[in-house]
Amino acid sequence: MAAEQGDAEAQFELGGMYYAGQGVPKDDAKAVRWFRQAAEQGHVEAQNNLGVMYYGGQGVPKDDAKAVRWYRQAAEQGHAEAQYSLGVMYATGQGVPKDDAKAVRWFRQAAEQGIADAQYNLGVMYYGGQGGPKDYAEAVRWFRQAAEQGHAEAQYSLGVMYNTGRGVPKDYAEAVRWFRQAAEQGHAKAQFNLGVMYAKGQGVPKDDAKAVRWLRQAAEQGLAEAQLKLGAMYAEGQRVPKDDAEAVRWFRQAAEQGDAQAQFLLGGMYAAGRGVPKDYAKAVRWLRQAAEQGLAQAQLSLGLMYAEGRGVPKDDAEAVHWHRQAAEQGDAQAQFRLGVMYTLGLGVPTDGAEAVRWFRQAAEQGDAQAQFSLGLMYAEGQGVPEDDIEAYAWINISVEQGDENARKARSLIEKKLSPSDLIKAQERSNEYFRRYVPTPVRD
Repeated sequence: MAAEQGDAEAQFELGGMYYAGQGVPKDDAKAVRWFRQAAEQGHVEAQNNLGVMYYGGQGVPKDDAKAVRWYRQAAEQGHAEAQYSLGVMYATGQGVPKDDAKAVRWFRQAAEQGIADAQYNLGVMYYGGQGGPKDYAEAVRWFRQAAEQGHAEAQYSLGVMYNTGRGVPKDYAEAVRWFRQAAEQGHAKAQFNLGVMYAKGQGVPKDDAKAVRWLRQAAEQGLAEAQLKLGAMYAEGQRVPKDDAEAVRWFRQAAEQGDAQAQFLLGGMYAAGRGVPKDYAKAVRWLRQAAEQGLAQAQLSLGLMYAEGRGVPKDDAEAVHWHRQAAEQGDAQAQFRLGVMYTLGLGVPTDGAEAVRWFRQAAEQGDAQAQFSLGLMYAEGQGVPEDDIEAYAWINISVEQGDENARKARSLIEKKLSPSDLIKAQERSNEYFRRYVPTPVRD
């Protein structure tokens, strides 16, 4: 028998037969034995296969260091797959210390031999600046080579580059072309992006039916962002008939994957009884999950549930806790509500100065209620020295934003001002209006 006589090719072929169970019972241990004998004679395919066996723990205990040893021997003989595998080991720190520069070196050698996975990984390394300087143009070059071989992840990545104008001029039509190729291979993120492109009419004529079709395919594969998007479309009746039950179904799937926005929206559906029976306890459960992930909207809503005793026992201190977390993230409504709680001493000691601090932060973001409240603090000298000019300035811009409750207060303050002070107050109010009232966004 040639293998037993030391013929390396015969040893390699016999190892392959044991590995595949061709003509002999499948036996990974025997496959390893024959691959090893061939590999020790320098048989490059056997060296690569032996690396694979050690990496996967097939026929031998899993041993990444030995996998690296055999991959390296094959790679140094120019074996493209072994070069790619060795690059992976360096990129992930398996069997060797993590070393992005060496990963790039081996990926490049494999990529230049046409290994699509290596081309894609090399693109990723250039995109992220791993193992060398960040270079979007070079990332595009390698993504394209892999994409043209049908590599779905590379097709998606190339679509992203065209969609964002990184490494190439922004080109929505070209982005659509590559997203479509990846999407047709079942790539969920590409399906999602293609759906968004159809919804916006970017690179393709706007087409709601096609947008929904691609978003649904991504959602059915479990992509949380697609589930969230589809749920929002059903909740709002955008591009599909309004259907709260269907919205809840998709929000729940995304929420169960930990998507904070979906958890927040699902909590809102339970609180409002939309698509599900009204259930404040379940609303609190989902709002809490989103709030604990740091979503300011959910923190505000959870604070309101504690303030009002819905789904949880009324607890002003807990309401303050959640409002504060949202307020510190810049949520204007939470800042306003926190100001109210300091004004009234709900869950915290009464503190006019602290109330003013939070009203001011919200007011400077354009919140009309906070502007009115800040004006009242100046009018009454709570937390700040009494100042009717400053009071008028803030209350007036609240009135200009449509707060009818502020109109009466403005009239009362106006009567207290001298003509010259009224002019000063109006000038200051105009300045605040320019600085602190949001400009309406046109569709």
